[in-house]
Amino acid sequence: MQPIPHRTANLDAHAITVLAHPLRSRILSALRKEGASTATALARLLETNTGATSYHLRKLAEVKLVEETPEGVGKERWWKPTTDRHHFDATAVGDDPDAQAAHDWLQRHYFQTASDQYSHWLDTAQEWPLEWQDVAGGSDYVLQLTPARAAAMEKELEAVFEKYRTMEPPTDAATSRTIAHMLLFPEGTPPR
Repeated sequence: MQPIPHRTANLDAHAITVLAHPLRSRILSALRKEGASTATALARLLETNTGATSYHLRKLAEVKLVEETPEGVGKERWWKPTTDRHHFDATAVGDDPDAQAAHDWLQRHYFQTASDQYSHWLDTAQEWPLEWQDVAGGSDYVLQLTPARAAAMEKELEAVFEKYRTMEPPTDAATSRTIAHMLLFPEGTPPR
């Protein structure tokens, strides 16, 4: 199955504020990872109730992060993500304090999620073949960059990720869904 090209949503302040909710973030992640689903199935998966899941699906639909699919029968409604990923930046939130708080929460939430995923890998690494143990891990680089060069590097790295994401998956048994995180941030005291 050939992956489709990434569809990216650039979130505005309102969408950032809507998404900055623990259950909404988990719902969107589950739909992106597992595919279309009903509120009932998502409630089971996320260990919550159907009413809450339905409510938060509608909130995500208001900012066009999810949409109904035509698969539903009767009152059963199926939902799918409208994009494969989203992007948001500090410029989008402006001086709106609610959006600023939501932006901060989302960044911390995604970092914590990445940390939890990597911790799970470390907890189970010994169960994986040595080839995976050898290739999995992290590294860090200290670079001297301007914001423009950092943006250019980020764009190049995203192109590399996209190249490998859209390749036809190998059919051998060693294939595994693989998580790649990219963090880029300045160090030290902000310039004045």
